[in-house]
Amino acid sequence: MKSGKAVGPDDIPVEVWKCLGEAAVEFLASLFNRVLESERMPEEWRRSVLVTIFKNKGDVQSCSNYRGIKLMSHTMKVWERVVEARLRKVVEICEQQYGFMPRKSTTDAIFALRILMDKYRDGQKELHCVFVDLEKTYDRVPREELWYCMRKSGVAEKYVRVVQDMYERSRTVVRCAVGQTEEFNVEVGLHQGSALSPFLFAIVMDQLSEEVRQESPWTMMFADDIVICSESREQVEENLERWRFALERRGMKVSRSKTEYMCVNEREGSGTVRLQGEEVKKVEEFKYLGSTVQSNGECGKEVKKRVQAGWNGWRKVSGVLCDRKISARIKGKVYRTVVRPAMLYGLETVSLRKRQESELEYRIGQLYMISKHSHEQSERGEGVEVVQNEPFEDPTYGSGQFTEKRVYLNKWGYLAVFKALGCRFEGPEFKAPLT
Repeated sequence: MKSGKAVGPDDIPVEVWKCLGEAAVEFLASLFNRVLESERMPEEWRRSVLVTIFKNKGDVQSCSNYRGIKLMSHTMKVWERVVEARLRKVVEICEQQYGFMPRKSTTDAIFALRILMDKYRDGQKELHCVFVDLEKTYDRVPREELWYCMRKSGVAEKYVRVVQDMYERSRTVVRCAVGQTEEFNVEVGLHQGSALSPFLFAIVMDQLSEEVRQESPWTMMFADDIVICSESREQVEENLERWRFALERRGMKVSRSKTEYMCVNEREGSGTVRLQGEEVKKVEEFKYLGSTVQSNGECGKEVKKRVQAGWNGWRKVSGVLCDRKISARIKGKVYRTVVRPAMLYGLETVSLRKRQESELEYRIGQLYMISKHSHEQSERGEGVEVVQNEPFEDPTYGSGQFTEKRVYLNKWGYLAVFKALGCRFEGPEFKAPLT
């Protein structure tokens, strides 16, 4: 479990157990053995604090655009990790599930979808994709359905009772800017913020979709993000109805407003997809797991969004990156942690054109050098005259376009790279890049 997480009602962070070393291991082992034997956990672990987090989309005054996260006891989360490790040994999740599975990530699902779409574009065939959205997924899972799915997946009855105990008499309060509510019971859904909930949800989805899912990549799931693909509109419409029936009869709810349909290589008169007589929204692009896929196969919008994400990340930490008192080593760590991942996320799945690759290299170098210069300039105490774009040749790495590696390592050619980027400096302060 990572350090630095918000604590639950008991105010005991996981760092306490990490600092105690072997003594903590012995104490926790004894405690967890007693919990497992008695199938009853401490009453303090049943309490939690619910905080809301904005989803960064939609109206900030709409409650539906906020996600509730429970702050729970860190010691209980360690216990949940122990239970999860044992459940994973006996439960086999289908290959169509990419979420929270070992050796799988969002980029695997994004790559599989892009490859499928590219193959059909190359073959000049239609491909119909429906992106299914489930409403309030964690909050809607019926607990009786969870126990049934666990038993059907082969989980021993003792561990079913252990998980049941985690949800019995669970209580929470809602914390907001003006205070917090009275404590109330939570009798439905999974705990958002729990270490065990993602795997429990994967078990539920695995059982609910057993009769309707197809082989990957025709069906792909990342937790509650579902993609259904087919060669014909009629078939994908039929599959969507089967999914709706399989999910909604067991307590889940398919969102009519957020489920969307995309057609690759669409011919005239292809029509639209309907769900229970209601037309599913048809789109030319869709943001799948944070990466924009377009029906025409282009990736220009995704590149622009990655560049914008990089700048947004840079602005968030600009106070660190532009502080002349902070060392270049610390700035480099912040840059590699915040800025670069935001700009490069999912791009390993995209076939970039030379122009798009050059734009990314330009922006990456621009962000890095802006951050780097504020430190080196303060050490030298030198000013830099206003410069214009001009080609440069680096004898260490050769001529042509620069790369992130070149910008990072080429210290002696620092000003030459800045001139190539078109950055403008007056004295020690950064003004703006020339565009």
